[in-house]
Amino acid sequence: MKKIVIIGPESTGKSALCAALAAHYSTVWCKEYARQYLLQNGNQYSYNDLLTIANGQLQLEQAAIKNANQFLIVDTDMYVMKVWCEFVFNNCHLQILQAAAKQKVDLYLLCNTDLPWTKDELREYPDLQTRQNLFLHYKDIAINSGVPWALISGVDNARTNSAIVAINQLIIQA
Repeated sequence: MKKIVIIGPESTGKSALCAALAAHYSTVWCKEYARQYLLQNGNQYSYNDLLTIANGQLQLEQAAIKNANQFLIVDTDMYVMKVWCEFVFNNCHLQILQAAAKQKVDLYLLCNTDLPWTKDELREYPDLQTRQNLFLHYKDIAINSGVPWALISGVDNARTNSAIVAINQLIIQA
């Protein structure tokens, strides 16, 4: 099974892309635990809440693996948690750093900031400059991870098709 992780700033179409890819490849996708946690507990979170969210994400991923076929599509990973911790709190839990170093990813799909920011009750960064700054953090992770990665841009089907091409290239190289 290949693990494909979608990363990028908020409001870049990660969840929609995960759903489209899971449907295309007839598999499951692992949702972002942070959304569930914050909807239940409120959007005022602490540094320690991020460790709880990271652990919840790992548990969701383990549960999703049981139902995946050739691919597991994952909406976020421990590197995303690392960026979140560092961006908001200027610090990161050792447990998150260790989990990030141990995780096995076969392909990162990095979502570009070319989609308009869409307001919802959990999103924090509507300004393009902050989103682009976060994008650069994720791009640095993708480049330095040693894992194949692809930049995903465009709208609607173009975005999904770009991701499918990247995944199919992974299959060919395997």
